[in-house]
Amino acid sequence: LYDRPGSIYLDAEGRDWGDNWRRFAALAKAGAEIAAGALPEFEPDLLHAHDWQAALAPAYLRYYGTRRPSVLTIHNLAFQGHFPAAIFGGLELPPQAFALDGVEYFGGVGYLKAGLASATAITTVSPTYAEEIRTAAQGMALDGLLSTRAGDLHGIANGIDTAVWNPETDKHLAATFSAKKLRGRAVNRASVQATFGLDADARPLFCVVGRLTGQKGMDLLVAAAPDLVAAGAKLAVLGSGDAGIESALVRLAGQHPGRIGVVIGYDEALAHRMQGGCDAILIPSRFEPCGLTQLYGLRYGCVPVVARVGGLADTVIDANVAALNAGVATGLQFAPVEAWALRAAIRRAVALYGTPQWATMQRQGMKADVSWDRSAALYADLYRALAPNGDP
Repeated sequence: LYDRPGSIYLDAEGRDWGDNWRRFAALAKAGAEIAAGALPEFEPDLLHAHDWQAALAPAYLRYYGTRRPSVLTIHNLAFQGHFPAAIFGGLELPPQAFALDGVEYFGGVGYLKAGLASATAITTVSPTYAEEIRTAAQGMALDGLLSTRAGDLHGIANGIDTAVWNPETDKHLAATFSAKKLRGRAVNRASVQATFGLDADARPLFCVVGRLTGQKGMDLLVAAAPDLVAAGAKLAVLGSGDAGIESALVRLAGQHPGRIGVVIGYDEALAHRMQGGCDAILIPSRFEPCGLTQLYGLRYGCVPVVARVGGLADTVIDANVAALNAGVATGLQFAPVEAWALRAAIRRAVALYGTPQWATMQRQGMKADVSWDRSAALYADLYRALAPNGDP
């Protein structure tokens, strides 16, 4: 089922495998069997599944009558694993599972829906996203079910690997630096500007790193980019995604040489240098369960400019007057998620750039705890509540 060309999820042409329903049902069933005690030498205290690909595992536990607590984590509610009803017979679930409170979903089989209905507890990757997905606007047709499970739904923000993302030791950087000694950022800035063919002036340098899609608000970036240039700033974009957005950004780079640079694709080393050398990172997502690039930005003094949604709202302290005066701001938030609001946020960032308040924002962001320590403790507390007799 898995030993084949391509990736775990897609074939060599980038398309979903036609038998993904069977492949991920097999994965979930194996996980549930292990949780139920299929391996005599290993008896887990609970089962923890992630996203639709593993979401049938809590359903198998439920319908096979296994009394083992389970947790299902939603990383992105938009991906649900919805398949035709005809596949139900191949899942080896009892007939009663094909029901409104089971795996049935809009006349077919919903893997994520089945897990949400069956898991003992549900987590998602930020507190704000846990609230948003219970609304019609962000619930992706699962808001009703999630609202009925509100008491079992927990929002726990993601963290990052602070050993891999450490500006003091990062081998991908042209020069390392710290919150106390930011001089190395200038070396990385020069490297980024050379890579993207941008002017080597002292004006603010914005960046984007990630998927170039509508969910990520990249069409809003296309609309706002000319205003960014008019404000005297520069923009470096690294990513891939929707062909139309890619083309529009490449076209903008041609229209604004030296001010906008675009690299289509992904380069891990370049992504690190961009975080280590650009002044601000733009993240105008329409929805964002947690987001990681803003956490990298905080860690590297690349000030996040983010839409006020999901985990972005939870992890970035907006540079409003009160936060600036108190010296606690770590970035800029904007709402609603529309082009005019993104333009306004860019203007705010340009106005703050080069001021003592900007340097304070950078250092405050670099002091933020973006590790897994706090989140891991919250997961451990949840595990102990679900399996109080398990190993400590």
